[in-house]
Amino acid sequence: MSPNQVALHLVCGKIAAGKSTLTAELGQRPHTVVVAEDQWLAQLYPGEQKTLADYVRNSSRLRSVMGPHVVALLRAGVSVVLDFPANTLASRAWMRGLFEAAGVAHQLHHLDVPDDVCKARLRARNEEGRHAFAVTDDEFDLFTSYFVAPTPEEGFDVIVHRP
Repeated sequence: MSPNQVALHLVCGKIAAGKSTLTAELGQRPHTVVVAEDQWLAQLYPGEQKTLADYVRNSSRLRSVMGPHVVALLRAGVSVVLDFPANTLASRAWMRGLFEAAGVAHQLHHLDVPDDVCKARLRARNEEGRHAFAVTDDEFDLFTSYFVAPTPEEGFDVIVHRP
């Protein structure tokens, strides 16, 4: 993929794997915007993100509105870095629909980071209070139980990032 090609950048990785750090880097490219789920959820649903069910409900609402907007940006020639977790088959299917509808290239950035590293980062992030959501180790384990790494059979252009 050429640096000037319009593309949808997707990120896959467990909580505190470094998805938002990577998306901020990718967002520095010319003609590129970052759309960050956590920022939108924190502003739209303050105090309402207490359980996995809350996240699923609110994320679904956000995706229903944000999807057509992302497609419009891509069609207008703006690359988009989607800071939404591409951590399940269903989420990646939704994301595939976006770049296919827009007719643009994509890259799926898989942050392959061990759980112990993610948990250490998560604890530090929680202590610093630099993230919209504090997540416990138990919540990390719950969310991670739904994590499915991308496979070649899915047909994504995958770039693997390891610490």
